[in-house]
Amino acid sequence: MSYTFQSETGKIKSLFIKRAADAFIDEEHISRHWAALNFLDKPLLGRAKAEYEVFESLLAAGGADIHSFPMDPQVNMDSIYCRDAAVATDQGIILCHMGKAARAHEPSAQRRAFQAAGLTILGAIEAPGTLEGGDVAWLDERTLAVGHTYRTNEEGIRQLSALLAPFAIKVLPVPLPHYKGPGDVFHLMSILSPVDKDLAVVYSPLMPIVFRNFLLDRGYTLVEVPDQEWDSMGCNVLALSPRECLMVAGNPLTRAALEAAGCTVLEYSGGEISVKGGGGPTCLTRPLLRER
Repeated sequence: MSYTFQSETGKIKSLFIKRAADAFIDEEHISRHWAALNFLDKPLLGRAKAEYEVFESLLAAGGADIHSFPMDPQVNMDSIYCRDAAVATDQGIILCHMGKAARAHEPSAQRRAFQAAGLTILGAIEAPGTLEGGDVAWLDERTLAVGHTYRTNEEGIRQLSALLAPFAIKVLPVPLPHYKGPGDVFHLMSILSPVDKDLAVVYSPLMPIVFRNFLLDRGYTLVEVPDQEWDSMGCNVLALSPRECLMVAGNPLTRAALEAAGCTVLEYSGGEISVKGGGGPTCLTRPLLRER
């Protein structure tokens, strides 16, 4: 079996996570930060820890090698959404430069953990460029879609393209709409979750027509998330392996559509760790190696 870092859908061999206990820390930390970080409501620490235990157990059941980012006083509650601070490639890790100022220290904290794990750092996005991992999705091993959003700017995309150009990787910019504005978390992966090489979960009302047609032209079948399951994170689906999906509970229409497309669907209760902070299972994980 061969492996790659450049996939969103192959069976996960290894990944990093940031446990709720290490991101939320304690009640005092939550009380001080949740509102300023634009959480929808104050997370309940006990419930968050319990939800996360179930979430992690579902990841572990597939046999993945799980690494955990440690508690770090330089970062805050948002660090639970650990995908955002780095991009994984076969040539090494690219550290992001966060578009949300309150998350500025997350890439350097992750650098220390990656280096301790023996991973190569390919490069880093530098100011004035911004790039967040939630805007970055592999469509295949040579095609990387990147949302141009309030969190990821044109200069960040240019720097990413320059880092990957020597390896013949095409970076496909995807301009996204204003939606709720600069203060909201709105990434490319808010509207796109690949779950197999030819299957993706999408929320079409916020998807650029050119990009949606691009996916269709490449042979993708699109699982459409209904309006009533958009806010409950129906579009944020993590592929544990091809067509084996992990999603937040409470999205029965999207689940049924995935199952009709031949998927197996696992769920976790994410009221505290996902919905309140705007980060579903893709956001909660930084997958590394996947099977080809």
